[in-house]
Amino acid sequence: MTELNSRFIATLIALALFSGCATKGAQQVDMRAQYDDILITTQVHDAILDEPALRPFDINVRTTKGVVELSGIVNSRDDMDRAISIARSIRGIKFIRNDMRTPGTGDYN
Repeated sequence: MTELNSRFIATLIALALFSGCATKGAQQVDMRAQYDDILITTQVHDAILDEPALRPFDINVRTTKGVVELSGIVNSRDDMDRAISIARSIRGIKFIRNDMRTPGTGDYN
């Protein structure tokens, strides 16, 4: 009976150790994804600010799991297209969601 209890306890300890490793690996993946999102957001934001025609606008950039969301108000559809084109030039983006609009029209695309 003692040998059976020892094996049971050893199995529980091993499971606890291995499940901790799996959690740590998942946390590292999540941290890497968060780092990548921050990097993409910074690169897109900087690239938009480097475009003189887009500097006057308050274009917000948010990235979640590689999906970039652009929001804010711009003067024209051309300004929207320019911001989207700039975002597309950044590596690592999976998808771009455009929530920008032009004043008075409620134009979303």
